[in-house]
Amino acid sequence: MSIPKETLLHAYRTMKTIREFEERVNAEIMNGQIPGFTHLYTGQEANAVGVCAHLDESDTIISTHRGHGHCIAKGAEVSGMMKELFGSSEGLCKGKGGSMHVADIDKGILGANGIVAGGPPISVGSALAAKIRKNGKVAVSFSGDGSVNQGTCFEAMNMAVVLQAPAVFVIENNYYSEHTSINYAVGCDDLKARTEAFGFPVFVADGADFFAVYEAAGKAIAHARAGNGPAGVFAEQGRYHGHFVGDPQAYRAEGELEDLRENHCPLKNFRTRMAETGELSDAELDAIDAEVMAEIEQSVTDAKAAARPTAEQVTEDVYIQYTATA
Repeated sequence: MSIPKETLLHAYRTMKTIREFEERVNAEIMNGQIPGFTHLYTGQEANAVGVCAHLDESDTIISTHRGHGHCIAKGAEVSGMMKELFGSSEGLCKGKGGSMHVADIDKGILGANGIVAGGPPISVGSALAAKIRKNGKVAVSFSGDGSVNQGTCFEAMNMAVVLQAPAVFVIENNYYSEHTSINYAVGCDDLKARTEAFGFPVFVADGADFFAVYEAAGKAIAHARAGNGPAGVFAEQGRYHGHFVGDPQAYRAEGELEDLRENHCPLKNFRTRMAETGELSDAELDAIDAEVMAEIEQSVTDAKAAARPTAEQVTEDVYIQYTATA
């Protein structure tokens, strides 16, 4: 599989940006600077980046409550994201979306979603719109392993097949639905087979390997874009933090987190691959690391200085204002 150098550089930069964004958000929440409930994507960066590398701004995605990584991978501006989490009126959603409802329609980001499996039905709607318009676009929904036990997810998959809509269902198995292990919560040993039973192909990837996700997502998206109906991507990779910031994670096995960070890291795996192939040098990757850290630091500085919402803005963008016509 040949990937252009510009794509490799962008992929690493984006994964590094997601990683450092999430780690800094974690730190800012723990020191009381960011309000609200937050779920971090750390460790799953290759999934979002491997999928979104095949999309343009006119393709759409819909995310989950763990959506920062998806939004950044699709092109959401980091400073606007950080301002949104800090509750600033200068944020992407003017401080009213927060962590679980970040959206950027101009980038094709239909929003993160606080409802488990709330995204797939919306994504099928977007896919159907693309089919009607015959514009060759696809709609991608990101869902966790918890979503695949929800009726809304099943209904969306079935409808996408019936309507032959260009929808791509990305299932990210991070092993836990909130605090409940997939081994307990899912009465099936093969989620790929269960998903394929709806009538569309599903491509499996190691979620710690950008190249594996990139290849699987490329096949799924090409299938949908060509007018062949829906497709799926099934990727496994554990999250490095708890279900939410502050989760004590008592459900974890001893040494589980240490193993994930040491042996299942998308960034480490990417750098190892580059060292083996020589496609990118350590110096190039180190330069990206430094640039990303500076960008994250600046985004926090800007977010802390950004304007706060005013009382007059409480009802703005909440209610539709209708104007009577004669």
